[in-house]
Amino acid sequence: MTARAGDHWQAWVAREEFRRGAVEAAAVKQWLATFDRDGPADASVPQAYHWCLFPPDVPTSKLGADGHPASDGDKNSFLPPFAQSRRMWAMSKIEFLSPLQVGQPVQRRSRVASITEKNGRSGSLVFVEIALEILSDGEVAVRETQSIVYREPVTARPVVLTAAVQAFDASEWDAHRLLVPSEPLLFRFSALTFNSHRIHYDRPYACEVEGYRGLVVHGPLIATLLLDLAQQQFGFNVLRSFECRAVSAAICGENLYLALRENGGRVQLVAQARDGRQIMVANGTL
Repeated sequence: MTARAGDHWQAWVAREEFRRGAVEAAAVKQWLATFDRDGPADASVPQAYHWCLFPPDVPTSKLGADGHPASDGDKNSFLPPFAQSRRMWAMSKIEFLSPLQVGQPVQRRSRVASITEKNGRSGSLVFVEIALEILSDGEVAVRETQSIVYREPVTARPVVLTAAVQAFDASEWDAHRLLVPSEPLLFRFSALTFNSHRIHYDRPYACEVEGYRGLVVHGPLIATLLLDLAQQQFGFNVLRSFECRAVSAAICGENLYLALRENGGRVQLVAQARDGRQIMVANGTL
């Protein structure tokens, strides 16, 4: 895979966006209900909730064919109008500096850190790194670098399930969970994050246009489930850092194995499909 700087996009590098809001009690209650959890007793908010803050507010008429906000070519927009219209979340690196609190005012500062074009077997790709900071009382509470990839609208071939490459072995892990992501779970997470990407709710589109085997489970939803597993094992808001990378797609209605193990304060986490494919790999620190 070859890469180039993409000089025609450099005007957007270092561009910033600033938004204000609050950690609303009703929204936190809905988030906890989505994951069948009770919240911490001290009114703090579990890690991963920051992905529900400041959802996109683009008018429906401005959405692209895949349901994501489409750029209208405005030179003042936060991100440029990429010809590669298929947007996918790829990975995140997060620092948890202090817990968010229910009811507190918060701000989000976003900055385009880099834009890189690459050519691979699947065609032209654009990788965008966005540096995010969630601030409370003027101090950074969460710091994240998020990687987004834009690809050309090429129909992928569905992954055919095979015999397990390596069956999940619970004995290798300190904690584990078997989950079958359901349509209501995907719907609720889409609603919480105001994510209108059609691969998460429009099965004909996901299968016939994007070439998936079924509805696709959100990458941040899988990351949230891994963070939830860590919090069930170690307690709320204990992780100091968390880094996760999407490897392959998880499909709604199919077994998803979540697991973690800890060694010397370092936590290894994984999400694995029923046929042995890695879905997501992650690491954290206590």
